[in-house]
Amino acid sequence: MHRILADDLSRLPELLQSARDFAAREVTGVSDRPVVGLDRAPGRESLPGEGAGAKGALARFAERWAPGFSGSAGPRYLGFVTGGATPASVAGDWLTSAFDQNVSGAAGSWATALERETVAWLRELFGLGEAHSGAFVTGATVSTTVGLAVAREWVGERLGVDVSRAGAAALGPVEVLSGCPHSSVAKALSVLGVGRDRLRLVPVLPGREAVDVDALEAALAALDGRPAIVVANAGTVDTVDFDDLRAIAALKERYGFWLHVDAAFGGFAALSPAHAHLVDGLDAADSVCVDLHKWLNVPYDAAVQFTRRRDLQVRVFHNAAPYLGPPSGEPDFLHLTPENSRRLRALPAWFSLVAYGRAGHREIVERNVALAARLGEGVGALDRLRLLAPVRLNVVCFTLAEDPTPERVAALADAVAATGEAFLTPTVYGGVPGLRAAFSNWRTSEADTERVLAALTEALSD
Repeated sequence: MHRILADDLSRLPELLQSARDFAAREVTGVSDRPVVGLDRAPGRESLPGEGAGAKGALARFAERWAPGFSGSAGPRYLGFVTGGATPASVAGDWLTSAFDQNVSGAAGSWATALERETVAWLRELFGLGEAHSGAFVTGATVSTTVGLAVAREWVGERLGVDVSRAGAAALGPVEVLSGCPHSSVAKALSVLGVGRDRLRLVPVLPGREAVDVDALEAALAALDGRPAIVVANAGTVDTVDFDDLRAIAALKERYGFWLHVDAAFGGFAALSPAHAHLVDGLDAADSVCVDLHKWLNVPYDAAVQFTRRRDLQVRVFHNAAPYLGPPSGEPDFLHLTPENSRRLRALPAWFSLVAYGRAGHREIVERNVALAARLGEGVGALDRLRLLAPVRLNVVCFTLAEDPTPERVAALADAVAATGEAFLTPTVYGGVPGLRAAFSNWRTSEADTERVLAALTEALSD
C-alpha cells in the first residue's frame, strides 16, 4: 500500500473528526456568511505529483476553495429552487459515502430494500397509489427523461413498435403537448431521439401559466386517435401555477394519451391541507417527476420518478448480463434507470423522513409558503418594484416598476448579491425581465425574509 494511503488509514478516525469539525463550522455559520462568493476563483494548479494526504487535502481545500463556495444551503439563498440539507439528511449522506453500497440485489446488501421502503414512503407522502412504482435518480431532469422514455415506449406499444429495439426513428413523429413545460422536457426529448421540435405548446389561460384545458382537448381531438404524450405541471418555475390535473385526467379517459406530470417541487403541496387540492388528480398520471433536493431538503443529487408501467420501464432500461441477473419479479433498480452504478441516494431521504416525519416536512412547506407571501407583500409595498404574478405558493416573481430592461434587472440582481444577504435568479415572465425568489430551505425564518427585503431596499437605493 502506498505510504501516504497507509498513513491515512492508520489515522482514519482522526481524519474523519477533522472533516467533521470543519463541516460543522461551515454548516453552523452558513447563516452569517455571504450568500454567494463574488471574488474571482483561484487559477488552476497542476496535478500534484506527490500527494499531501487527507489532512493536507483538507487544509488546501479550506484555504483555496471553501471561501468561494456559495451559501446555497443557507436560508437566504433564494435562487432556483435549491432547498438545503436537514441535519438528519446530512448524517444520512455521510453514511451513504461511508457504507458506499452497490445498490443492487445481486450485491448482497439490504440497501435495495431500504430504497424500496423510502420510495413507498414518498409515494404515500405525495398521495400516489400502489399502482405507481418508483426509483431514485439524480434530479428532475433525469426523472423527466425516465418518465418520457417510458412514455416513448408506450407510444410504440400503441403503434406496434418495440422502440427499445427498433429505435425512436421507427416511431415517426411523436406528439408531445404541454402548456408551459420546464426546459428539461425539451432536453429530455432531445436525449430520447424524439426531438425538441416535437414539443407543441398549447395555449395557457389568460394571465396564467396553467394550460387551457379546452385548448388541450381541441389539440387532442385534432390528432384523430394518434397516440400523444401530455406533459402537465404541478408547479411552474416562475409562478408555481398548477394545471387542472383532474380535468386533464378526465380528458385522458376520452383520448387515451400518456400523462406525465412535472411535480418537481409543486408536488410538495400535497403535505399542506391548505394547498393539497392543487395536486388533486396527480394519482392519475402515468409518470411523475419529483425533485427531492428541493423541498424535501436532502443534499444534491436526489430525485424520484414514479410510473404506472414498470413493465415498459424495464423494457427500456434493463441491462442483460449474467452477473446482474434477469429483471424478474421485483427488478433491481439498475433495470429501471439509466445508471448501473448508483450511490444509495435513498439514505439521506430515509434519515430525514424518519427524523422529522410527515409533520416536520409539512411545517417546512407551510413556513416557506407563509414567508413567500410575506416577501410578496414587502415587494408590493416598495415603490420601485412590482409583482409580475400573484404569490401562489413559494415563489415571488417581480420586476422593476419602471423600465425593466434586462440590463437594469440584472444590475438589481447583482446589487442584491453584492450585499451578501440574498441571492435571486433572473427570469422572463410574460415577456418582461424579472427576478425570482424561491423559498424552499428548512432554515429560512421571518427574520431572514426581513433581511432579504432590506437587501432589496439597499440595492434599489444605489
